[in-house]
Amino acid sequence: MKKLIQHRILIPVLALSFLLLGSAFKSDFFEVAKQIEIFTTMFKELNMNYVDDTNPGDLMDTAIKSMLNDLDPYTNFMNEQDIEAARINNTGDYTGIGASVLTLKDKLVIVEPYKGYPADKAGLKAGDEIIKVENVVVADFKDDAGNLLQGAAGSSVNLTYKRQGKTETTTVKRESVEIHAVPHFSMVDDKTGYVVLRQFNEKASTETINAIRSLKKEGAQRLILDLRGNPGGLLHEAVNIVNIFVPQNQLVVTTKSKVKKYNKTYYTQKEPLDTEIPLVVLIDGRSASASEIVSGALQDLDRAVIVGARSFGKGLVQRPKPLVYGTQMKITISRYYTPSGRCIQALDYWDRDNDGNATRVKKANYNTFKTKNGRNVYDGGGIQPDLELESSVYTAITKAILNENLIFDYATQYYYSNTVKDLTSFNFNDSDFNNFKTFLKSRNFSFETKTEKAFDDALNVAIEEKIVANVDKEYNTLINAINAYKSRAIDANKAQLSALLSDEIIKRYFYREGLYKYYITNNPEIQKGLEILKSPVSYATFLE
Repeated sequence: MKKLIQHRILIPVLALSFLLLGSAFKSDFFEVAKQIEIFTTMFKELNMNYVDDTNPGDLMDTAIKSMLNDLDPYTNFMNEQDIEAARINNTGDYTGIGASVLTLKDKLVIVEPYKGYPADKAGLKAGDEIIKVENVVVADFKDDAGNLLQGAAGSSVNLTYKRQGKTETTTVKRESVEIHAVPHFSMVDDKTGYVVLRQFNEKASTETINAIRSLKKEGAQRLILDLRGNPGGLLHEAVNIVNIFVPQNQLVVTTKSKVKKYNKTYYTQKEPLDTEIPLVVLIDGRSASASEIVSGALQDLDRAVIVGARSFGKGLVQRPKPLVYGTQMKITISRYYTPSGRCIQALDYWDRDNDGNATRVKKANYNTFKTKNGRNVYDGGGIQPDLELESSVYTAITKAILNENLIFDYATQYYYSNTVKDLTSFNFNDSDFNNFKTFLKSRNFSFETKTEKAFDDALNVAIEEKIVANVDKEYNTLINAINAYKSRAIDANKAQLSALLSDEIIKRYFYREGLYKYYITNNPEIQKGLEILKSPVSYATFLE
């Protein structure tokens, strides 16, 4: 009788639950269907009746991008060209001219020709501005003009470009291009190996393992792994990289989502290469995603000392979803968490400020987590190094100069005005830095500080409240103080700017291979990593 009563109560409750869930699903489905119908009706009427001719494809592209702009920058619509670009990034192989290219509105800028590949063979240099590909004018091409450079291996493409104001032409024969995940490894001293990992493509762990094995044969008993500027890539390769240094069945990263099937835990699957070798990992503000999984896991497990600057804070996981006509949508489905439970994501795109910008958690609100040895580590976005170097953290003025590509542009000017015969003879001196400051003036460089913007906002409020006469004098005093700071800021950041300029200039003469050789004796992050590794006591202190 008791069981019968329980059944009589349980069955209606379950039925009501399913009914409510079904109603919620139907409600969501109805709302989606309703909005789609409204949009399609509006889209049809607009294209049929607007006073001028419209391009349905362009209108839809704008509509999609505007809709996605309200979310995060990683949830993207991908056409066929975008899908191919993603494939290249993941595999590290493509057919083209063999150069890193920046696509601007009216030109393609050669950022870096790869040594020995077609662009380099054809004489193209960093800073060259491609304005025409065959008979296609880049400024008139509506899609990504960078796709014009790709084609079948062995095929040729005629390029028209500008160099130092002069228009020139060249023919480039396309080749199959292999992008190495590990572009460089070498010995820093007789016992310390140095490995550069630039991206997490399908070859990342294999190339890293091969590099470490080769260095150990040369006598490496300690290691520096350089993840600076590494934007990430494949998640499973990040797990494999961690697996090189930690035992099998170790938790590396967790993903959490509102959709239960996307909640996953990732453990190391293989026997490690070396769980004892002392390890320093270098990161900076451009180390993102998979780079943060690796550095965060090794930090949480007290397996490496992390040196440099706080990483980017890209802790959102995307998954491609196939759409119609060969397109895809890359959708953010979950967040990354390190073994200690820290969330990697820095910016909150769902809690924006009054200007529509994503917000960052204030330092006072960071949460504390514990490493394997009990050390305190914190969330708040990105991975905070165990040792943060002042030279690694870009100041406001450095960021402004980089954002306007002025380091790159000055390096181009320097290359065509100076001769550098070998690495040992290169020295970016005071005279060169003064020339750089003159160059900034010639480009009318200026930047607005956050403090300056805040004062401007406050002044506007004072105007609205009609109290501006009472604060105007103090406001002018503050602005004058900021302007005085800005005039001194370039000199105050001389060391950081000179280092960035040196790096870019060296690549012009000796390619990226030369830059890594230059790093061995001149880079402060590598030197600090070496100093830590040379002292077992210092190394152990960081991990206690």
